[in-house]
Parts: sequence; structure tokens; C-alpha cells
Amino acid sequence: MVLEMKVPSPGESITEVEIAEWLVEDGDYVEKDQAIAEVDSDKATLELPAEESGIITLKAEVGDAVAVGEVVCLIDTSAEKPEGSSGASDNKEEPKKEEPKKEAPKKEEPKKETYASGTPSPAAKKILDEKGIDSSSVSGSGKDGRITKDDAVKAVPSMGTPTGGNRGESRSKLSMLRRKVAERLVSAKNETAMLTTFNEVDMSAIFELRNQYKEEFKNKHGVSLGFMSFFTKAVIRALEMYPAVNSMIDGKEMITYEFCDISIAVSGPKGLMVPVIRNAENLTFRGIESEVKRLAIRAREGEITVDEMTGGTFTITNGGVFGSMLSTPIINPPQSGILGMHNIVERAIVRDGAIAIAPVMYVALSYDHRIIDGKESVGFLVAVKEALESPEELLMDGNVKKALEL
Repeated sequence: MVLEMKVPSPGESITEVEIAEWLVEDGDYVEKDQAIAEVDSDKATLELPAEESGIITLKAEVGDAVAVGEVVCLIDTSAEKPEGSSGASDNKEEPKKEEPKKEAPKKEEPKKETYASGTPSPAAKKILDEKGIDSSSVSGSGKDGRITKDDAVKAVPSMGTPTGGNRGESRSKLSMLRRKVAERLVSAKNETAMLTTFNEVDMSAIFELRNQYKEEFKNKHGVSLGFMSFFTKAVIRALEMYPAVNSMIDGKEMITYEFCDISIAVSGPKGLMVPVIRNAENLTFRGIESEVKRLAIRAREGEITVDEMTGGTFTITNGGVFGSMLSTPIINPPQSGILGMHNIVERAIVRDGAIAIAPVMYVALSYDHRIIDGKESVGFLVAVKEALESPEELLMDGNVKKALEL
């Protein structure tokens, strides 16, 4: 019996996928549930498992766009699994071939030195090397076109013609996921009134809390006490204070959410992915750190699903892990706001009227000015700053051990 394997629907609103890579060859025997291909949708890269065991016949090539429900391969389920070859080889040694005896090289008679056209004299070559000029770009005025010392002295380096070095290039097709990301980013720039406001955060209080409790936290909960839980908590507090930032436009209406589904930007093998922490307002520090770790691992191992990246009411992105000092993050539509974290650097600040050195992070809020006014955007970012600089009071209700479940 020949089974027609059709492309399953990866998720709502997805109508086609692109064959990113076949993991088997045409005519191979495959086992049921074995991953036979990687397919790109406009939201994620997914594995395609074999529905039955048998000999496979491929019906699409890498790079082909295949509609959901279309036949992508055939599996002959009546075919028997071929026996593996023993791989045994005879132990007989092949007779060694004798190396031909090498004859002593004959001494060549010294030849009279001649110069081809364009060849510099020793003195000219030295001057050209010092100037960094390729001799092929210089016209010689000497006998048979030889480049003289005078030619080298008069030669001027070319400012527009490259000399030496690799000037190769390569071309590769963008994946469906990367093309969709590009479309969404351009759409966000063109269809929203996007502005960005900035602030700086003194991270000293968070550093002290992490240094004091991170080992105890990790030993008890099995996850690290990172910065994401503090930032997520600070964002949730600010969203409750400024609900317009937790909103989005739908036609002529504004939808304001009473829950906080926080999207977190994660760098995966196929590019940027944005999984969602659902109802983050109900999670503790431990719950947030556990969910961040779970989603990050799934994204980096290519196991994230479309459902895990669908939705989200606000996004947090951390360019600081790559060394970014400052950026203007692009809104993740249809959301109306995104918070950019950056690297933490010791900087001179004024504290209690005196100069002090403190770990400082610049933060950026990009927002849709169509529904979020300047007062709300600045107030939101100030609220985030306040919470991060006074976490024990504003994020932990004055009880650190209880907040961290220690």
C-alpha cells in the first residue's frame, strides 16, 4: 500500500509551508514518527514526522512552497526493511606497490635573466611595495615594457580600483520564516506611528539581591535568578498602572487586555523567535525564570510550536546579551509596545549629591503613538525604572525571602 503523506496544518491562519531541508534521501526506508523533513512556516520551523514505516518517495524539493493538505511524499508501507550490509571486508592485504625510484634531479644550467613586459626592476619593486601599488597597474617605460625606478617613483596609488584581497560573494534564498519576519518589521514601521523613549536604570539593588540570594535560589528551584524575572515583574506593574500600553488597535477600536501575556525575544537557530509567557501577572519570580528557561531551550532546539509564539500583549527584548549599549526596538505587531534591555556597564552617576560608580543599563520603550500618548509612554518607562531601582519595596512587598520562595 502506498500512503500519500500530506502537509499537516501547523497552526491557525497558516496556508503553506516551505521545504527547508529533507532529512532523508529519495528511496530511503523510514520508520514511523521518524523526522523526515524540516519545514518553514511564516511563524516557525517545524519537523515533519513519517506517518508510517516504509520506502519513501519525495514529491517536493528543498525551497518548494507546499500548500497545507498537499502531498509532499509517498511511503510504500508494504516494502520490507532492507537488511543492513555487514560491512565486512576481506582481511587479505594487498601487495605493497613498490615506489618508483626517484632519480636525482638534474642540475639546470643557469639561464640568462629576462624580463616580461610589466615586470619591475628590483629597485622599482621595492618602491612599489612601499607604496602598496600592484605592479600590474603600472605602465613600464623601459625596454620591452619593463617598469623602471622612475616609473615606480611617479606611480600614484589608485583610490578606486581594489588591488588584492578576497572579493567573492555568495547568494542564498531567505527562508519563509525570515521573509515573514522582514515583512512584519517593515509593516510595523510603515503602519504604526512608532516612537521611542529612553531612560537609564541603576542596577545596584538588583545586583545586591542576586549576589545575596542567587545560590540559595538556584539550589532550591533548579533555575538561576536572572534579570528577566525582575524586568517582567517591573513591566507587569507598569502595565497595570498604564493599561493603554497593554492595548492594541483593531480597526476603529482599541482592545485593552486585563491580563499580561509577555513575549520574550529569543535568538534561535533559524533567527529571532518570540515565545509568550502566558498570564505572567500570576507567576512568581521562580515561575517566570522557569518559563523563560523552558521557552528559550525549546526555541534554540527548534521545538517551539506556533501556539507558543502566538499572541502576546507586550514584548521584552534583551540586546544586552550581544553587547548592545542602546537601540530602538521595533514593535511586534499587533502589539503597541516593546521594551529593549541593553548591556550593563559601570558608569559614573550622581547619588546623594556625590559622584558614585554604579552598574547602569539604558532601557528603551518603543510604542505606537496612535493609542499611547507621550505622558503614558514616559510614565510607563519611569515606573519600570522605579521598580528596578527599588525591587524589594515595589516588586517584593518588602519581603525578599517570601517573594523568592526561600
